Amino acid sequence: MDPVDVEYEPVSVKEVLSEMKDTAELLIDLSYSAVLNGSDEIAREVLELEERMDILQLQGRMSLLMAARNPEDAEQLAPVLGVIESAEKISNAAGDIAKVVLEDIGLPDAIRTALPEAAEMLVRATVAVNSPYDGRTLGDINMETETGVRVIAIRRRSVTGKRRWIQNPDQETEVRENDVLLLRGAQTGIADVYETVAGVPYEPPAAADPPIEDLERAVDSIILMKDMSELAVDLAYGAILFDSEGVAEEVNELEAEVDALKSRFEAWVLRAASRVEDPVQLRGLVHLASATEVISDAALEISEGVLRGLNAHPVVAVAVEESDEVIVRFTVREGSALARTTLGGKRVKTETGMRVIAVRRESHRPEGDDAGDGGDEWVIQPGPDTELRPGDVVIAKGTRAGAERLGEATGDPREFDE
Repeated sequence: MDPVDVEYEPVSVKEVLSEMKDTAELLIDLSYSAVLNGSDEIAREVLELEERMDILQLQGRMSLLMAARNPEDAEQLAPVLGVIESAEKISNAAGDIAKVVLEDIGLPDAIRTALPEAAEMLVRATVAVNSPYDGRTLGDINMETETGVRVIAIRRRSVTGKRRWIQNPDQETEVRENDVLLLRGAQTGIADVYETVAGVPYEPPAAADPPIEDLERAVDSIILMKDMSELAVDLAYGAILFDSEGVAEEVNELEAEVDALKSRFEAWVLRAASRVEDPVQLRGLVHLASATEVISDAALEISEGVLRGLNAHPVVAVAVEESDEVIVRFTVREGSALARTTLGGKRVKTETGMRVIAVRRESHRPEGDDAGDGGDEWVIQPGPDTELRPGDVVIAKGTRAGAERLGEATGDPREFDE
């Protein structure tokens, strides 16, 4: 697509940073989903969002240049420029992942077939004329409770023809005819919701025979890389918001784990290449691993100022705080309502609207064990059966109102309380 002309106009750096944060997080989700589902449509949405990110970073840079009037201003605004550049790196990496699909760089057709049954999928559906959802709010539809499917974003065209994104839509968001909904959930729920939205049956990707016997292992690695890099980005922005060196150090640890995972994944691809007729069909997997490392490196760069003891400009924290989603972090205390219960048993997501994205807990592996040294371990993307224990550090993501409900449900969540 042709680049859009950008001219200087007064914009709020805070609003630019906030939109860049939300867009970067959505880009990660969409780009990996395009690969795992083999979806050209979702990959094209990634490239469109990447173009929007290009515009945002140019507007942000121009505004920062106009704001720097002396060396003191430049010193204080330099970390802000670093956050903008890091978000742009995440966007470019997501675009590279999408191009693996669009440009047929080399990807086994059987990846979708190899997805675990429990894995969620993401599809794109356009609201049809006379859809039962047209004109109703997401709260009224009650989609996630009824079907297990959630709307993670909506692309809408205005009366002037301009496209805009509604990221992290909430209960008050109204669904309208011709909206493009990005739906995430299990395939059974997706099929029903897709037909209700689009007015036509959902057609899953055709099954294909895997070229390698243990392709499932590669898919598991891709899902883990996605989850870890996405978590690193979430925590990086959280570190800025709460000026938490402890959280920034966790980003550092996650970045190191992604590097190790990427190395193991590349080794698997190289060994697998000797077992397929055409090794070129695995080339996209190498691109995917490299892009994942870029994303985790960018997350570390976002939090680097906190690690180095630099005070970020207040506009960064305000932008993170006012973005569509917030992150809260609290420790499960002895006697808490969540102690020794499961996420599903306490209906955390249903009752509060907050999605627990990770749990960090002390490992019980014995020292000297090859798997670790008895330090902390991460439970990434915990499910309804995940049990919370006293001492667990829980990281949840959702709306500000949801965070307040979570506080009421748990008694006293401490946001990034190092």
